[in-house]
Amino acid sequence: MTKVVKAFALSIVLIALVLAPACRSKKAPPPPKVAPTDTTASVPPVPTTTTETRVANPPDFVQQPQPSVTVENLPSDIEELNRVAEQRGYLQDAFFGFDEATLSADAQTALTTSANWLKKNSQYNLLVEGHCDERGTEQYNLALADRRANAAKEYMVTLGVDAGRVRTVSYGEERPFDPGHDEAAWAKNRRAHLVIVGK
Repeated sequence: MTKVVKAFALSIVLIALVLAPACRSKKAPPPPKVAPTDTTASVPPVPTTTTETRVANPPDFVQQPQPSVTVENLPSDIEELNRVAEQRGYLQDAFFGFDEATLSADAQTALTTSANWLKKNSQYNLLVEGHCDERGTEQYNLALADRRANAAKEYMVTLGVDAGRVRTVSYGEERPFDPGHDEAAWAKNRRAHLVIVGK
């Protein structure tokens, strides 16, 4: 048994002696050879990692760009102001079908435009005139024109125009926009006409 132990110990020593020089002579592999670079070729930028600090609320001394506000000069004369408002489309009349006081989609679009302008220009009040064509009795047309003016007013109030800034009046067939006696003229006369008035 001692021979077996001695043989085993001897074999371990021999293995250690054989492997020890191999471990000592092991060198790090040489760096890979790099081909010469062309200095004229563009080199892609090397990504860098930077920590970026963003300030949620910049300090007061940093000037923020101010939104541009255009102030429109409107005429002080009410009659001229009404002409300008009509020409520029600020106020648009609502037109109605024959014997109707219900707002069509086109009439609602026109009144929405008008209401938006009125909300931005709170220094003005509005008069809504109700008009009819010449067909029908005078009394009937006065009542119909009154319903048309009130329909226009109520719609603009639902859009946010203060009801206290809007008055209505009915003219029936008394003040036609077109004096003709055909459908083209009548269509122009069936309307709620918007007029700017002072406070």
